[in-house]
Amino acid sequence: MTRRDFLKRAGASTAAGAVRATRGISAACPAEEGERQRLFAFNYPDVKLTGGPLLDQFQRIHRAYLTLDEDQVLKVYRQRAGLPAPGPDMGGWYDANAFAPGHSLGQYISGLARFASATGDEPTRAKVERLVAGFSATLGADNNCYASRKAWTEFPAYTYDKHLVGLLDAYRFAGSDSALDLMRRVTAGALRYLPSRAYDRQFEAPKQSPDDESYTLPENLFYAYEVTGDGQYLEMAKKFLLDRTYFAPLSHGENVLPGRHAYSHANALCSAARAYQALGDPMHFDTILNAWTMLADTQSFASGGWGANETFVEPNHGKLGEILNQTHAHFETPCGAYAHLKLARYLLRFTADSRYGDGLERVLYNTVLGAEDPRGDGYFFYYSDYHRSTQKTYFPDKWPCCSGTLPQVVADYLISAYFQSPEGIYINLYAPSELSFKIGGEVARLIQETRYPEEESSSIHFELASRVEFSLFFRIPVWLREAAEIRVNGVCAGAETRPGMFARIKRQWKSGDTVDIVLPFSFRSEPIDAQHPKTVALMRGPLMLVALEPQFGLPQGALAGQGAFQPVPGLAQTFDLQSAGGRVRFKPFYRVQEEIYSTYFELSA
Repeated sequence: MTRRDFLKRAGASTAAGAVRATRGISAACPAEEGERQRLFAFNYPDVKLTGGPLLDQFQRIHRAYLTLDEDQVLKVYRQRAGLPAPGPDMGGWYDANAFAPGHSLGQYISGLARFASATGDEPTRAKVERLVAGFSATLGADNNCYASRKAWTEFPAYTYDKHLVGLLDAYRFAGSDSALDLMRRVTAGALRYLPSRAYDRQFEAPKQSPDDESYTLPENLFYAYEVTGDGQYLEMAKKFLLDRTYFAPLSHGENVLPGRHAYSHANALCSAARAYQALGDPMHFDTILNAWTMLADTQSFASGGWGANETFVEPNHGKLGEILNQTHAHFETPCGAYAHLKLARYLLRFTADSRYGDGLERVLYNTVLGAEDPRGDGYFFYYSDYHRSTQKTYFPDKWPCCSGTLPQVVADYLISAYFQSPEGIYINLYAPSELSFKIGGEVARLIQETRYPEEESSSIHFELASRVEFSLFFRIPVWLREAAEIRVNGVCAGAETRPGMFARIKRQWKSGDTVDIVLPFSFRSEPIDAQHPKTVALMRGPLMLVALEPQFGLPQGALAGQGAFQPVPGLAQTFDLQSAGGRVRFKPFYRVQEEIYSTYFELSA
């Protein structure tokens, strides 16, 4: 069976009640793009979270962004256009003379559009449409798409990129036909302010816009070309690729990450991924392969987060260990997780290598899932903090960049959970959920029941119209120390379950078939870097556990006796460690709220 045959049979369906079927790639999209993928994504409405911490956060963030005051969000644009502008100022980064005026409007539209597609919620779709219409009314005859002079002089590319993704998503995911024409007008208005090429922030940026991020533009420009077939977007995408100073050296194995702004350059790797998908240059594929390894091996904390003080460090010099207690800004959480999860999904689709699913899971559970909810007054969780004896805090300025990426990354949990190939279905995330798909011309459902990561097992069963043969692939995490166990209808499946692979079960499936998988969790310590081998974090399965601050402190070397960890009844993945100094309680980072906690500890001999 060919890839195309399978995709016809097992193609993504639109869940009942969805706003509109997610729009496919237009005829202008090169057919070769699909040939560069081994796995294919499902659409937002194909996946439904049914319980657990991912659903809890998904629902809370959806509700939070539904309450955005539309007049307040549009006010700075209306003021620039000379239109009536009711409502209070946003404050923080957002106002006309603030740090990045009007910067996140497009991301709010994007996040809401993704939630609309995922849930089929009409009020969410209607809010997207109103924001698009309100923004459109501010452009005028000159199509000026910026909130103020400061925006078009200091952040022309940064702001345009956010507008672009918002309007693309409004069209693709919320069915806003007017968004495409507005995207054309926004592009026309932005062109006079955009630079002639990509400038590498920190190294060659123009003086008037030293913090602009033109090198992140290609990812969404390639999507704009696919949706519209307008060659202008393709030429712009090529023009803003950061090949010479960034992608080409990375493709040759040269680690040019140190000193660069962490989030934007990680996000730029998604432009390299899209360039490979659209243009087929293997240089861009080598770029993202090498960069991922460099991120994982030389830049990452135990959480999977990277970019302390928003900057990549010099590798192999102990910089992570040195900076640990010199800052409270260890990972730009919603933004960094958004880029990380996107890059992991690209690499999964290109390679079908489970290591990228492992990396996605680590960052999801140990960073963004632990982000504090928006406060409702414009204050947001920004940095994950791994300093000793610290607390989670909100960023001091209202409406920072992470307010834009938070709804996008949380909505993207759905499209991170499952993938498909010509052979069958890949289970990437173990989370209570339902997947709707088509096979043999019939709608089918995969139902996953689990309390993972609070427990270490998951159960899958099918609702199928008739018997059908395909493969089911399970991600076997590389962190396993004991063998995974997979049973089909109570009988050992006999599948290879080596850590760091996708286990495959191929059979004729029928409605009611059940697959149970157990992934034994165990404790392990992970050094912060090779130069500080005794400075470690405590991991259990996919989770980073932190110590709640005891009054007597944590005795040096306490982690050496892992058998002393005792589960706390009624508190999932929470453990007490008895030591000479007393009791120390450990819990997952994502479940920490107002407690004082420590992430890294010193091991004694």
